[in-house]
Amino acid sequence: MTIVSTTEFRANQTKYLGLVDRGERVILRTRKGSYHLTPATDEDVEEAKRDVTAEVCQALKDWKEYLDTGKSDKFRPANELIDELRNLQAQRL
Repeated sequence: MTIVSTTEFRANQTKYLGLVDRGERVILRTRKGSYHLTPATDEDVEEAKRDVTAEVCQALKDWKEYLDTGKSDKFRPANELIDELRNLQAQRL
C-alpha cells in the first residue's frame, strides 16, 4: 500500500495511477481526510454523463407548470436545483 500527499500526487499522477492500474492500493491523504484511489468502471463513466441540460430544461418546464397551475408532481425548488448544479460543477473541477 502506498500513502501519498496531494502535492506528491499532483506532481506524479501518472505514476500513482499506474500503480492503481496494476492493482496496488494507493491512499491519497489530504487535510480533510484520506481517499482510496480505484479505477472507474464503464458504469461509473456512463453515470457521470448525465444530460444536465435536459434536466435543467425539464426543471424549467416543471417550474412553469407550477407557476401556471400552482400544482406540480415534479416541482423542485429552484435553490435545490442550483445547489445540485454547483455540486456537479465542483465534482468536475
